[in-house]
Amino acid sequence: MRTPRILVVDDEPQLRRVMRAALTKQDYIIDDARSGEAALEKIRAERYDLIILDRNMPGMGGVETCRSIREHSDVGIIMLTVRKSELERIEALDAGADDYVTKPFSMPELLARIRANLRRIPMSPREGPAIVVFDGIEVDLGSRHLSVDNQDLRLTPKQFEVLQYLISNPNVAIPHGKILQAVWGPDYGNEAEYLHVIVNQLRRKIEPDPAKPRYILTEPRFGYRFMLPKK
Repeated sequence: MRTPRILVVDDEPQLRRVMRAALTKQDYIIDDARSGEAALEKIRAERYDLIILDRNMPGMGGVETCRSIREHSDVGIIMLTVRKSELERIEALDAGADDYVTKPFSMPELLARIRANLRRIPMSPREGPAIVVFDGIEVDLGSRHLSVDNQDLRLTPKQFEVLQYLISNPNVAIPHGKILQAVWGPDYGNEAEYLHVIVNQLRRKIEPDPAKPRYILTEPRFGYRFMLPKK
């Protein structure tokens, strides 16, 4: 099994040193960068499995860096935020981050988030076809590929995993907590805002009218239902 390679991006040298030491002890391969600009250069030169990205940096901040990464990569991204502001958390997720951790954080908490974001749910459902086609939409659950009207669309890992989980359990209402634990892991369950943001992102990609969804339906105060059209 290949050792995961992680890029730590933060303008604080002490934090980078601490994280390098702690994560190396967990047998991860660690690189670091002091700015968003330096991170983008490293990402062009190396392949990473996960990026830990500080939100508040001089120059190119974390949100702008995250958006730039998402233009060409689906690598997992954990955003480090300072404030417990819901708007900042949502902004991080909407920029393409898969997860966030609020500073100051404990190392066990960060390690748990890293493990959750390095894991992947099964590439295909236990039952049913590996390729799902409906209304001009094709989802290849094996290759993690999405196309709409023959146009390929890029999804982040968590976007695809949420879509995969919903499609693999069609036409039934699924609680927020069950989706969160299936996609992010057993330590998640109360972070409903994660799902709200990702579902909105998915709707913008697959729904003819995202404001009036046809496929990913909201079950108020409960969860979501994926309505798979009958053939």
